[in-house]
Amino acid sequence: MTTPPPALLIAGHGTRDQAGAEAFRSFVRELGRRHPELPVAGGFIELSAPPLGEAVTELVRRGVHRFAAVPLMLVSAGHAKGDIPAALAREKERHPGISYAYGRPLGPHPALLGVLERRLDEALGGATRTPADRADVTVLLVGRGSTDPDANAEVHKAARLLWEGRGYAGVEPAFVSLAAPDVPFGLDRCARLGARRIVVLPYFLFTGILPERVRQQTEGWAAAHPDLDVRCADVIGPEPELLDLVMERYTEAVRGDLRMNCDSCVYRIALPGFEDKVGLPQQPHFHPDDDGHHHGSQHGHHHGGHAHAH
Repeated sequence: MTTPPPALLIAGHGTRDQAGAEAFRSFVRELGRRHPELPVAGGFIELSAPPLGEAVTELVRRGVHRFAAVPLMLVSAGHAKGDIPAALAREKERHPGISYAYGRPLGPHPALLGVLERRLDEALGGATRTPADRADVTVLLVGRGSTDPDANAEVHKAARLLWEGRGYAGVEPAFVSLAAPDVPFGLDRCARLGARRIVVLPYFLFTGILPERVRQQTEGWAAAHPDLDVRCADVIGPEPELLDLVMERYTEAVRGDLRMNCDSCVYRIALPGFEDKVGLPQQPHFHPDDDGHHHGSQHGHHHGGHAHAH
């Protein structure tokens, strides 16, 4: 008898924006349609329904005993490093017969960089452009922002990779919350560097409150600087490249081919200003959608030769 492949569990951040939450749910449904051989479910860590625990329960009701969880997130911030592993460990306690593998976030994958490039071309008028056409375009790549310096550094990495070989005058990073520089400061910096045409590019998968805030801040700054050509691009969206990348992360997890970056993790390395975090347990914060959370628990989080406690 052939052993069925592990199911796929998609873990989302959550948003108070109903369109953004529905975009996630629609994305999960599309994955299921594309891969009828797999049970597919998705849930959120906070703010939106269904919560992640409910998605696990759904899989268990469908007879699933093994699954691979993929965080539908661009960077390895607190949710991907701590909250999702802790939530999965709680679900294993609730459903003792299950086992799971945990995949890595999406990151600045070349396929997503290609989508970002397409979004920039759309913002500039729709036609595909060559590097020579982009020499006067400066991009402000705006990430969510985190209290984790490693996660913020991933946005800087994405900015650099987006700049390489594409001909933009520059690609500057900024953040919409929790980290500096913010959007207005980032736009000021672009102007000080001599930019005359600026495209603000939200580094987000789906629409939501924060991408809308990026757009509003861009429009406000542009109105105060009418001498500059300032535009705002769209989010990545449920593109085929994103669907394929999730399945790539699923396959990595199932095969045990995990490559999470621990070289600059604040729970392992004494980074300046974060020395007090080394070796400390990382506690998940309160998620109101999960009515069975246990704040007293700590859960192991292993990468290669070292481990975190969560």
